[in-house]
Amino acid sequence: MKPDLSLVDPLDYNLATRLAVGDLLTRVSWLFPERSAVIEPEGETLTFKALNDASEALGRSLLGLGLEPQEPVAFLLPNSWQFLVSFFACAKADLVACPINLMLDAETIAWILDDAEVEAVVVDRAFLPVIEKVLENNRHIKVVITVGEGWPTSPPDRKYTPFDSLLVDSTPLEVMVKDRDIVHCLYTSGTTSRPKGVLTSHVAVMVASLGNAIQIGHPRNETHSIMPIVLPLFHTTALDTLALPVLATGGTVILPKSFAPEGLLETIERYEATHLMLLPAMYQALLASDSIMQRDLSSVVMCIYAMAPMPRERIRQLANAFPNAKILLGSGQTECVPATVFQWPQNQYGKPESWGPPTIAVDARVIDSEGKVIGRDMIGEIAYRSPHTMNGYWNNPGANQAAFEHGWFHSGDVGKVDSEGVIWFVDRLKDIVKSGGENVSSVEVERILLGHPKVLECAVVGSPDERWGEAVTAVIVLGEGSHDLASMQDELTTYCKEHLSRFAVPKRFLFEASLPKTATGKVQKGEIRSKLRSQE
Repeated sequence: MKPDLSLVDPLDYNLATRLAVGDLLTRVSWLFPERSAVIEPEGETLTFKALNDASEALGRSLLGLGLEPQEPVAFLLPNSWQFLVSFFACAKADLVACPINLMLDAETIAWILDDAEVEAVVVDRAFLPVIEKVLENNRHIKVVITVGEGWPTSPPDRKYTPFDSLLVDSTPLEVMVKDRDIVHCLYTSGTTSRPKGVLTSHVAVMVASLGNAIQIGHPRNETHSIMPIVLPLFHTTALDTLALPVLATGGTVILPKSFAPEGLLETIERYEATHLMLLPAMYQALLASDSIMQRDLSSVVMCIYAMAPMPRERIRQLANAFPNAKILLGSGQTECVPATVFQWPQNQYGKPESWGPPTIAVDARVIDSEGKVIGRDMIGEIAYRSPHTMNGYWNNPGANQAAFEHGWFHSGDVGKVDSEGVIWFVDRLKDIVKSGGENVSSVEVERILLGHPKVLECAVVGSPDERWGEAVTAVIVLGEGSHDLASMQDELTTYCKEHLSRFAVPKRFLFEASLPKTATGKVQKGEIRSKLRSQE
């Protein structure tokens, strides 16, 4: 059956029926106009009405600059209200938000802007040197929208336009936005090749955001969530998993300028934060704070962590510091909007090393190399079927073919599903160490090493070895204090022999002051492997 819509204006029908990210803000600003949507502890506070009005105005101005639907708009912006206004402006105007990883070098940023064929970019004053270098060779960019003071005169062939000058007409912007239109393009961090542009639809982001709101427990009534976000908004975790579900339910997003343990504890206590999401190393820094046990952190009801395992002892310490909080692991990836799997509270006690069951709109299974679903407790590749899944990679047909082969999205993660439907992560396909004919999970070795009281951080990789093919190699960051490294190596070897199969015990230990990481705190094992190969 099919309705006869011949007498209905297509835009009217679209406005009445669509699932669009920009409408999320329209609805919540009508319901809670004077509630604080965004707080910068050292800057401005925007109500939902102010956030929505600014987004409507900027979206209208972007179209007025001549941008066409589904064209990208890049951001070189730190966590700020301007970032969220820029994002929602693109969503409302049917433009593609393209936040840039601020930790990338100027050459890679220039490559991304050229690859995405960006014509308009919103830039904070702090990144003037970067954009000036980019503009030397980029001929796509026609307008630079400037945030902050102290910008020089526009280049002869470009136009510098102040951000605030575009926030004029906040009349509701009503344009066609299709459910499967792209809402953002996020470039993955490439460790061995150029980054890939992940194109994600309004449907994917909206369904994932609403599922996260339910899973994480954001109320939508007279009470609301309050969440400090210190992870970068240019990453899917901070944007799609944290900020959007809070805002969708009328909650308040707090944006500190940076992560500082004492400052974050002060923010949590001052604003009575309800939810927190940090990387394990960040939680460790909080626990090391001199004042943590004197703080009133009772308002926090959930502490989420991701990107790396966390030892049970650290989880126990967090439970003491945040007495009313559930402490749960969430997982996902840019190509399939996180969270795709998320622990239930009972998992943290009965199955703390698991990833947890799939989230509401995700079908997560384990498949073999031919794309067939395999049985419970069998090891294979974790694969997804879900509206969370990206539309595809930009300008990369080969990667798209591999990603969607056999009718599943291939995650590149190895794991298993147990009898209760709980996902257990074993390792990334590319990170499994093949040593002496055995497959060694780098994650399992890391989990054991992190349980040692003197190990602060670690990464396990395979390094070339004539005897073993690959030698299990542990790169260790030790905690504070002086250490005899030869004795430390013997101590860690003995410790691993007590907790791991013999073939999984590291053959080499390397001690470093820090590990190479992405802007979101994920250890760059590719960089470690490259360094080890160069030393051969």
